[in-house]
Amino acid sequence: MMSSRIVDEPRDVRHKGSGLVVLDGAGLGVADVVRLARGTARPVPGSEAMRRVEESWNAARQIAATGRVYGRSTGVGAKRNEDVPSGADAAHGLRLLRSHAGAIGEELPARQVRAMLAVRANQLLAGGAGLRPSVVTALCESLESGAYPVVNEFGSVGTGDIAALAQAGLALAGEHPWHGATAPEPLPLDNNDALAFISSNALTLGQSALALHELRGLLEATQVVAALSLLAVDGSHEAYAAPVHAARPHRGCAEVARRMRGLIGAADRPTPPLDRLQDPYGFRCLPQIHGPAHDAADTLEEVVAIEINAAAENPLIFPEEMAAYHHGGFYQAQLALALDHFRLSLTQVARLSTSRLATLNEPTYTRLRPFLSDPEPASSGVMILEYAAGAALGDLRAFSAPASLGHAVLSRGVEEQASFASLAARQTLRLCDAFRLVVGCELVAAVRALRQRGLRVEPGLPVGRALELAGSVLDDDPADRPLTDDVTAAAALLDRFTDIWRSSE
Repeated sequence: MMSSRIVDEPRDVRHKGSGLVVLDGAGLGVADVVRLARGTARPVPGSEAMRRVEESWNAARQIAATGRVYGRSTGVGAKRNEDVPSGADAAHGLRLLRSHAGAIGEELPARQVRAMLAVRANQLLAGGAGLRPSVVTALCESLESGAYPVVNEFGSVGTGDIAALAQAGLALAGEHPWHGATAPEPLPLDNNDALAFISSNALTLGQSALALHELRGLLEATQVVAALSLLAVDGSHEAYAAPVHAARPHRGCAEVARRMRGLIGAADRPTPPLDRLQDPYGFRCLPQIHGPAHDAADTLEEVVAIEINAAAENPLIFPEEMAAYHHGGFYQAQLALALDHFRLSLTQVARLSTSRLATLNEPTYTRLRPFLSDPEPASSGVMILEYAAGAALGDLRAFSAPASLGHAVLSRGVEEQASFASLAARQTLRLCDAFRLVVGCELVAAVRALRQRGLRVEPGLPVGRALELAGSVLDDDPADRPLTDDVTAAAALLDRFTDIWRSSE
């Protein structure tokens, strides 16, 4: 079995090109979680952080041996007042893992489980959990080898991913199956490890990081698609003028307007068009709808970054005080609300894409046949794309229902509230595919309109590179035919459009 080496924490080793991510309980970012989940980077625990884990473990054992500590010398939940006899405390830890490893539903894919392991390893290195250091080493070994425990989907209500983490804990103890490569050697987990390991929202946070990373990229790509649509209908640049956004200085709106000017080569104070006073909302209100989504993404990233680097276990161990504080830091209200806000903002962005798709079907704006059809009588062209995009948008609306409105009273009334951040994270992940397909429909129509109009875009502009890329992939046959493959190809292109958006700086 390999052993994860421990390094001092020079922060430059965390850079993307290094292939390493130093886990130190302080500086893990969303992009780092994604790289570890994908297996494109190796985790390395920092030496100072491992010293914190060692100190916390030693302190926790002494505290539990001399006083009552929740989950170590007592039961949990409604059984918090029931003491564990000193002779049974080691077995108590394994019983706790076995009883709580009851997650149900489908098995989670590797990247979600790996994201959970990465987050949990880094949180433990913040030094508040008080469990044995070999657990951190084993988590890093599994991330490096590709092994990951079987984890089922349902078991959390946003007050700790205790069922999923109990499955992972039992796997570390050698009592639960692994997928992939060679699993770490079994660990002798006891009462000082069990609750300390499962007292976390690591799965929810890992899923949130994955969803945020993908959807932020899709949000950026959507603006590139919107820029192509704007060119296809000879849209006005006035809505993106710098003075407009200086007069109403919302950060996200101003940034989206600036990016649009960079994408299409517009001046800060563009000249109004001669033949159209103003465009439909799909173009004119783009900064006001995309801007809040960027702001929501920033807020969510800030929340996730705090949580994946937080010591939030209950109880929280402070070695310097020789104290264990009992608290509610596991309650994920900030995360649930940030995820709900993000999904709602993205649904508005997707809805605006369907508005632009409708505009692309209108001869008034394109000077082409309705639905961008070919010259054959009664041809339907891209008519069906409005229906397909509308159907995918229906899923977006359903997934955007606020999870934080949920409520639960559990464990004989002792735990009488729940954030449902776990549901919010799952819904945000499920949003990705539907969002991608909605925007893919717009991209197919925008490229067809530009081709039919014979419009050429300056290749040096970001939007020119986007058109060249899309033109090399999308079929140029205008005849009535199934468009499923076209939309699939367009949806896949969006990841490359993200780089084009970022080049518009």
